[in-house]
Parts: sequence; structure tokens; C-alpha cells
Amino acid sequence: MKNEEFSYFLARLPIGLSFFGHGLARLPKLEAFSQWMVGLLSKTFLPASLVHAFGFILPVLELIVGIFILIGLFTRAGILLGFILILILIFGSSLIESWESVFIQMIYGAYLAVLHRYLPYNRASFDHAMRL
Repeated sequence: MKNEEFSYFLARLPIGLSFFGHGLARLPKLEAFSQWMVGLLSKTFLPASLVHAFGFILPVLELIVGIFILIGLFTRAGILLGFILILILIFGSSLIESWESVFIQMIYGAYLAVLHRYLPYNRASFDHAMRL
């Protein structure tokens, strides 16, 4: 394995683990998490039913993104799905004027964009092993 490929593998781990951890921690308490999101966004124009549904879907998608990025299976799809989730979260955080959250989410977005840019180095992955 080339140094660039190993570096890409190492770069995947923190963000993949972060997404995985977010999803895993929220799965056992989906209803409470969803209700928290509804309360957080209650003063926005977003319908409570939409926020409630998204509160159930978000942890599952975070878990999937984390798994994909961590093991390198469907890495491109994982990165793109993660980026879409981050855009949605930035939108919600902007509506409630949580600029600290927006800043953190922008860092996630930039991290995912860099991973996407260097996707050709994704050799230390399950995806690559399946092609051998």
C-alpha cells in the first residue's frame, strides 16, 4: 500500500467513527432524540411532523454513512450521503441561528469534500478488496 493510500485510510477513520458514533448513540433513544429535534426547531417554519420523521431517519443514516466510510464500502456514496446530511443540518442550524453548530457542520462538510477529492486513494478498503 502506498503512503497516500494509507493516509487516505487514516483520514477516513475519524469522520467515519464520528458519524457511526452519532448514529449508534441515538438509535436506542430514537423517540427522545426526535422529540428533542422537534422542540429545537419548533420556532421555525418547518412542520413538526417533518422534523419528527427526520429525527427517526437521521441516526440510521448517520450509522450507515459511518459504516460506509469506516470500512470503505461504497465510500463515494457514504461521502455524498454524509454531505447531504450535513447540508440539511446546516439549514436547520441556520434557521435557529445556532452559528456554532453551523461552523462545526461546515468543518464536517469541508472534511467530506477533501475525502471526496482524494477518493482515488481509497485503496485500503473493503471496496478495493472486493475488486481484487
